Amino acid sequence: MNRLAHRFSKMVERFLPDAFVIAVILMLLMMGLALIMNPSEPLMIVESFGDGFWTYLTFTMQMVLLLMTGMALAKVPFIQRFLSRVASLAKSANQAYILTFLVSSFAYYINWGLAVIVGAIIAREVGKRNQQAHFPLLVAAAYAPTVLYTAGLSSSIGLSVATEGHFLQSAIGVIPTSETIFHSGTMTILIALVITMPLFIILMAPKKDIIPFVEKEKKVTSRQKEQKIDSPAMKLERSKVWGTVTGLIGLIYLLVSFWNGRDLDLNIINLAFLSLGLLFHQSLTQYAEAFKDAASSISPIILQFPFYAGIIAVLGSSGIAESIINWITNVATSDTFGVFTYWTAGAVNLLAPSGGGQWALQGPLQVAAGAQLGVNHAITAMAVGWGDGWTNLIQPFWALPILSVVGLHIRHIMGYCILLSVWVGVITTILIYFVY
Repeated sequence: MNRLAHRFSKMVERFLPDAFVIAVILMLLMMGLALIMNPSEPLMIVESFGDGFWTYLTFTMQMVLLLMTGMALAKVPFIQRFLSRVASLAKSANQAYILTFLVSSFAYYINWGLAVIVGAIIAREVGKRNQQAHFPLLVAAAYAPTVLYTAGLSSSIGLSVATEGHFLQSAIGVIPTSETIFHSGTMTILIALVITMPLFIILMAPKKDIIPFVEKEKKVTSRQKEQKIDSPAMKLERSKVWGTVTGLIGLIYLLVSFWNGRDLDLNIINLAFLSLGLLFHQSLTQYAEAFKDAASSISPIILQFPFYAGIIAVLGSSGIAESIINWITNVATSDTFGVFTYWTAGAVNLLAPSGGGQWALQGPLQVAAGAQLGVNHAITAMAVGWGDGWTNLIQPFWALPILSVVGLHIRHIMGYCILLSVWVGVITTILIYFVY
């Protein structure tokens, strides 16, 4: 297995283009397919793409702030020391892969947004202390638990259908989390993947040509050099009062919000990261410098997400998504519908890498198809969720934040992720058929 993984990884490194190139190619392919299905409406296709291009601006900004505030928080000295102690628990290469996977899995179960930061940092810290570990595989181990998020506490679809007033309530009602993310079938799939995925990762570990972690040298700017505080303005900038007070204000707001029953969401996480960062950095200038250091890591998300938003719009307006769902209805039975839904969701996720966006597009069609076959709506929702998480492994978009932090290219980890996705697909397909 390790020889196969090594050769496959080298092949992918050679032929896989940059993630932005992939996004543009997917866009052109989707628009071409839409034109084939709607040959008399080329302008409609272009208009759909343009109208959808900026649909997810709010979400894009939320992700940008999530990454920047999380990375700035991670630069707090005592947090870095804590992560270093956790990373030091791994004494061998195999332990390094397992520790990285388990820490990242725990973070993904708690909140997928938090896991983006935790996974990157733990991979980097473990890599520093385990030069015998293959760093690209270590980063793949940090990213791999993305397949688990749909069973976690921040499951986009599971939480959506459990929320009063969600957009499909008239069709499926409000589905409690006991029937989705806390269903025995969901927990069975989750446990099976947590046990088997790190074992598969260990089997892929190379025995030669190991690439260890290498710390990049950072240029120290004049602003970052120790400066003598000899003016009222500099004293104000370096004062520990303002950051502490501002951070406390944010935390008080969070406590009040939770007391009043507010649920955890991206806005709350961002405010928590920002407030804690200000509180722990204390100096506003010090926090601003940490924030600035994080800026370059998030440029790929800003650039690419609008293109995927346009692709989602074309999928919906051209009838492509509806055709896929109609095909499922024709070939599936009540017993196999969950499996076909899983496979379809995995395919759609390659073009629409957003759980919420995919559910908005696929949910109404999938629910209607399931209803015709008498399938429980909760099963339909979770099958879509598992499919969305599954092909995150081979959709490069969500790997970009981790890669930016650790300094690798998508081609360095994608060979391992593709092989791992095959394993995840087989295990989850079998379990969805039997446990739901």
